[in-house]
Amino acid sequence: MNNPNGPYPGRQLFLGLTAKGKPAFAYLVTGRSPQSRERKATPQKNSIIMGPVGNQPYDWLKHYTAVKYDNNIGLVAISNGIQTEAIFETYKLLFHTGSAPNRSYLKKIMDGARSEPDTLNTPRIAGIIANSKGSKPVCIISLKTLGRPAFTWQVKPKPGTLTGVSTYHGNMESPGAFHDDEGLPELKFYADVPQELAGLIYGMSAVKYQGDDIRVCAIGGIRSDKHNWEVAIINRQQG
Repeated sequence: MNNPNGPYPGRQLFLGLTAKGKPAFAYLVTGRSPQSRERKATPQKNSIIMGPVGNQPYDWLKHYTAVKYDNNIGLVAISNGIQTEAIFETYKLLFHTGSAPNRSYLKKIMDGARSEPDTLNTPRIAGIIANSKGSKPVCIISLKTLGRPAFTWQVKPKPGTLTGVSTYHGNMESPGAFHDDEGLPELKFYADVPQELAGLIYGMSAVKYQGDDIRVCAIGGIRSDKHNWEVAIINRQQG
C-alpha cells in the first residue's frame, strides 16, 4: 500500500474509526532535508512533542506539541504546529460548557494561525476528535494555505476507514500546498491497536529522496470505550 497523498505528503494526519467503531487517529512527519529529519516524537504526560535530536537547536516551526488528549472526555487534538494547544483548550472548554463542538471554532483558529512563514509557505493542518455530552464522536479536519480561508471539514468516517489531509500535494521535487478543492483521501485499515496503526502509516510512506529515507515518525492512537487514548510512536531517530 502506498501513501494516498503521493511520495511526499510533508506532514499528514488521519481521523477515523477502527473496524470495531473505536475513534482513531494517525499523524505522520516526513522531511526532504537532513535537517528536517533531525527530530523525534516523544510522549509527555497527555501530549506528544516533536522535538530536536542531539544538539539540534529549538525551532518553533519544527518543534511543537503534535498531539494532546484528555482521557476524561475523550478529546484529542492533532496538528503540525503551535496551534495544537489552542485547539485543544478551545474544544475542552466547549465540552465543559455544554457547547456543540462544531467546525467553526477550528476554522477560526486556523484562519488566525495562517500558513507557516517558511520558504514553502507550508500549510497548517489540524484535526480533532471530540464529544458532545451523550453524543457520538465528532471528527473535524482543517487546512490553512497561503492566501486562502481555512478549509474545514466535519468528516463522518465509516468503521475501518481513515480520512486525511497533508501539508503538500505529494510532488517530491516541487512541493506545493495540498489541493483543498479535490476532497480528502480515504484509507481503509484493519488495525485495532495503536502499534499496528502507526506501523501502517509509517510503512506505506517508505520513500527515499537523494538516497535517504524521508520518514521522521508516525503516531497512532485508538480510544477505548472509556475515553482513554492508547498511543504508539515509531521514530526514525532512536537517540
